[in-house]
Amino acid sequence: MSLLRFVFPLTLIATFVGPARAGEISTIAGSGAGTDNGGVGGALETNINQPFGVEFGPDGALYICERGLHRIRRWDPQTKQVTTYAGTGKPGFAGDGGPATEALLFEPHELRFDRAGNIYWTDMRNHVIRKVDWKTKIISTVAGQGGSDGFSGDGGPATKALLKQPHSIAFDEAENLYIADIGNHRIRRVDAKTGVIETIGGTGERKLPQDGAVAKTSPILGPRALFVDGETLWVALREGNSVWKLDLKAGTFHHVSGTGKKGFAVVDGPAKGAQYDGPKGIAVGPDKLVYVVDSSNHVIRKLDPVKGVVTVIAGVPKEKKFSGDGGDSAKAHLNNPHAICLTKDGTMYIGDSDNHRVRVVKP
Repeated sequence: MSLLRFVFPLTLIATFVGPARAGEISTIAGSGAGTDNGGVGGALETNINQPFGVEFGPDGALYICERGLHRIRRWDPQTKQVTTYAGTGKPGFAGDGGPATEALLFEPHELRFDRAGNIYWTDMRNHVIRKVDWKTKIISTVAGQGGSDGFSGDGGPATKALLKQPHSIAFDEAENLYIADIGNHRIRRVDAKTGVIETIGGTGERKLPQDGAVAKTSPILGPRALFVDGETLWVALREGNSVWKLDLKAGTFHHVSGTGKKGFAVVDGPAKGAQYDGPKGIAVGPDKLVYVVDSSNHVIRKLDPVKGVVTVIAGVPKEKKFSGDGGDSAKAHLNNPHAICLTKDGTMYIGDSDNHRVRVVKP
């Protein structure tokens, strides 16, 4: 589990009027270009092609899934340098049992750390979950069969199972691993002690669940992003354009936000009346509020599940470009962001993917 993660009436609008100041936004890594200009360099001079997942490691550095160049990058907050932690920059599936820097990855999407500091990520186009041992820096596969996709394996070893385009992962307190098996429209769990995989939500049917439905026997539409908070698994649905929670004790789905209809509605208002457009990231902050990356609307939204209210806190809805560093995050522009993480003081880090930058919002 990442111990540093948070380390962490309906109004339709035609024009955007921003909410109160959310925080100051700036860029910490990435030049804005997507070409490969080297594996090591100054953070603002080094190109990072489509940063997706972002997560702090046990060493206090920020680790970044560089989806466009098939690497895991490391940003050092002290030296302001970016280095390569895993991958060569070329796509493929190879290297298990050897050094992570010599392995081939294929579109890593999201990453997490367990208590021992080992790093895990979704190697999406390889249809696997991979791990690098924190001490040895040796890479291995922990779920799925590299290069093969499909659905199989429940009740057996995760390494013998088939996944289809896994996008997100999360750990619970017992270090069980949850997988957003989006191509199979299922949520799966790998037991930390036995390594056995099972489906805990979704049937493979492409359909929204009913509020309160038993997760194992209910459909789910495009589970894209996961975050565990206690006994709650938060789920952002990409095709389902909504936010749900899965009660891990009761095994039931509960609707929290979004109509399920693609679009944009509600800058600051009722959560269930909001419209999303392909949300692809989710996190719970130290304030116990839920932060949602509403990717194709190019904004980050803050969701209060108790009050039932959602608010835009970064980005300008439906406007994709780069602007705003040094100013109010709610007036800045993002371009297809994919992931966030929050530190214990509420600072938010964003993989601003199509701007080829990692950005930070300080409260």
